[in-house]
This record gives sequence, C-alpha cells and structure tokens, in this order.
Amino acid sequence: MSDKKKQAALQIGKRIEMFVDDYLIDRMEKAYLKLTPPEKKEIVLRMEKPWEGPGSGIYSCVFKDKDTFKMYYRGTFDNSSDQSQGQSCCYVESTDGIHWERPELGIHQFDGSSANNIVMLGHIAHNFSPFIDQRPGCAPHEKYKAVAGYAPEGLFAFVSEDGLHFKPFREEPIIRKGAFDSHNLVFWDPNHNCYMCYSRYFASNQEPNIEAPRDSAIFLGVRAIQNCTSNDFENWTKPEPNVYDKGVPLEHFYTNATIPCPGAEHTYLSFPMRFMPERNKVTEHEKVGVSDNVFMSSRDGFKWNRPFLEAWIRPGLDFKNWTQRSLIPAWGILETSPEEFSMYINEHYYWGDSYIRRVTVPRHRFASVHGDYSGAVFTTKPIMVEGDSLFINFATSAPGSVRVGIIDETGWPAAYYSAEDCDVIYGDELDCKVSWRGDSDLTPFAGKVVRLKFELKDADIYALRFGS
Repeated sequence: MSDKKKQAALQIGKRIEMFVDDYLIDRMEKAYLKLTPPEKKEIVLRMEKPWEGPGSGIYSCVFKDKDTFKMYYRGTFDNSSDQSQGQSCCYVESTDGIHWERPELGIHQFDGSSANNIVMLGHIAHNFSPFIDQRPGCAPHEKYKAVAGYAPEGLFAFVSEDGLHFKPFREEPIIRKGAFDSHNLVFWDPNHNCYMCYSRYFASNQEPNIEAPRDSAIFLGVRAIQNCTSNDFENWTKPEPNVYDKGVPLEHFYTNATIPCPGAEHTYLSFPMRFMPERNKVTEHEKVGVSDNVFMSSRDGFKWNRPFLEAWIRPGLDFKNWTQRSLIPAWGILETSPEEFSMYINEHYYWGDSYIRRVTVPRHRFASVHGDYSGAVFTTKPIMVEGDSLFINFATSAPGSVRVGIIDETGWPAAYYSAEDCDVIYGDELDCKVSWRGDSDLTPFAGKVVRLKFELKDADIYALRFGS
C-alpha cells in the first residue's frame, strides 16, 4: 500500500471505538447499525419534600467527585412561571448511584427552616447546572462551576469551592445569544483544550408539517441546540448551531445532555429530550405536548451523527409519561460498576408523584452493528494496527457467532488470520480477545494497515480496540 493510502488509514491507537456511527465501517452486507435502548431500573428519588412540587426532578446533573456521586436537580414550590422565585436547585449524594440521600445543608430557608437540601433558591435556580472544572490549573475556590439562565437576559455563571455554596462568577451574563430557559450545559473538554457550552436556541421553522398550539415560544421556531467555546470561561465564541447530515429532520430538541463518553472520551454523546408540542395524548392533563428522547454522537462536538431517528427511551405503557417534559435525561454518565453505565431520567413530570429513575447501559453499548440469524458481513475502513491483540465488545444468541478476519495491505485475507481461521466467538462479553487457531498475537501487523472483516450470525458488535 502506498504512503498516500497509509496516511488515509484511520489511526485509532488503543482507543475504544464504539459502533455508534459509520466512522469505522466501509461496507455492510445484510448488516446494519442498531440502537441499544437502556434498561429501566429502580426509582432513585421521589419528589416528596414540600419544596419539591410536580415541576421538580428535571434538568438534573450527575457526576462523581472522589468517592461520592453527586446529583443536582430542580425543585419547585411555585411553578407559575420560569422566573418564579419559588424554584430551587437541590442536591443529593450517593455511594453507589442507586441509594441517594438528601443532606440537611442549612444554606437556604424554606418555611422558616434551613433543614433542607437546597443549594440555590430563586428564579436563577430554574435550570442551575453545576459541574466539576477539570481544567488543569483551575483555582481551588472555583473547582465547581455552574451555569443558569433565562431569556432575554442570557446565561449566567457561578463558582464554588465545595459544590454547595455558589456565588456569581460575574454580574453580567457570559453568553447572551440563545433561549436559555432550558437545560444549558458547560464542561471542560480536553479534546479541544477549552470549555464547551451547549444551550438552546430557536431554529427557523422550515418543516411545513410542524403544527403547534399558539404558544409564543413555539412560534419563535423549532427548539434546537447550539454550541460555543471558551478558553477562560469568561470570553465565549459566537454560538453556532449543531450541524447534522443533510436530510436529518428538524425536531424540537428541548434539552441536550451532551457529554464525552467515559472511557472513550474522543466520542461525544448527546441525549436530547424530543418534544412534540402539537400532540395531546392524555386530554385530562392540564398541559399539552408529549416527549421522549433520542441518541446522537459526534467525533468533534460540532458535527453530529443521527443514524438513529427512533426514540432511545419510549414513554411506554405508563400513561403518565405520555405528557409533556417527561423522560428528560440528566447530564452525566456514572460508572457505577466496571460493567455498567448508569444514567437518570425524570418520569411523571407535573403529576403529583413525579420522580427520578435510573437507567443502565452495559459499558460502551449504546449501539451496534447487527447481523441476524441468516448471516451478515461488514468490513472496516483501513486501520493502522497499534497493539498486539484485538478486543471486541459483542453479544450473540446461543446459536449465534462472530468471526473476524484480517485483510492485509495487498487486499487479500492474511495467511492464518482469515475469518475461516478465526476461533468461533459466541456469548456475551465486554472485552473479548480475538484469536486465530488459538493465537491472538497481532505483532506481525504492528504499524501496518489492515481491514477487519466481521462475519455475524445473530450477533452484535458494539465496540473494538487494539491493545495488549
């Protein structure tokens, strides 16, 4: 293979590459990309305190700080408007991501008592979104930062030393262009060595089939996601809309929950709540609209791939989830075990029994290349081999199987490493070492460009990596 073609080869090093898009894929025969819905688990937090009315439990943020999982979520005791003073940001913590406790913080008064878990009170708490600043050299008294905002003023910033007592970063907004009445997010991104902000704006309504009640916000356009960056958290670039492939439908994205994937941080994942303002399934409910959520990914945080237009989580049989603003994913992916990612959604929004539920995804299994029982094949683009073994994240049925063949630089199956030479793989493993005639050593291919040919029978390939 020529030097020019070698330069065109993908250089993935020893990264985990998930099959959430076609980045690695060259050809597929009867195989296809398949979205993996999460598994619903237990209810972890019921909105049952006096300061947690029916509008509570949304716009949540979760992350780990040392040995403690932390969650921030919206509380309401007066939800008459987005700028009502009867709103709060509440805090809970956990050691396992399942059992959460409300500490009595003693920071803010509610009904004459400070025995509550409120960290921010007033209209600015409507969508208060904290995060740990991972920027190298970040000052200890600004270890925690947060953003919150509303129209038309803009997005405001806050800092804290302990994640509980926040003060304004500055008096004026850090970003002014946008809608900001939803869940706005900021995090430090080591891929670009800057802060990334994802917030909401209103795109022009170009879809003639989108009809909505005469709501002033809706008639501004379609809710959509914008992004901007900053090197210092104070000076930000002009917000730009997320970019999608041609033909991707324009839908109301109410939130975004954008985050680099743990263990594969070069891939950005986003879980927007998708809103249908014109639908009214439960007519006795006081507010119209239905919602679910979707999944999309990006290699740079700006251009987004949406091969899956279906819902990531459907409302299901529970009629109380067929009303507006349920199923909003929290921002954050917790590694609650070596095999499991935990995420969180709200359910029963604006009913009397609203709550937050945990959902789980096996590690790096957000999507797969799937082949059914009749058999399927897919081949990767040219990849530079760095590492002495190939590992795959896969699952099959009992009669299902996976075989992997190596196509060398000549374009032919490598001797002793063809799919026919591959030891048959079956079962369900997150990190399985591939072998050929009992040998997994790939050092003969180190520094060379190969293609991988996968033969699937009732099987899914979720991710791969080269390693030792």
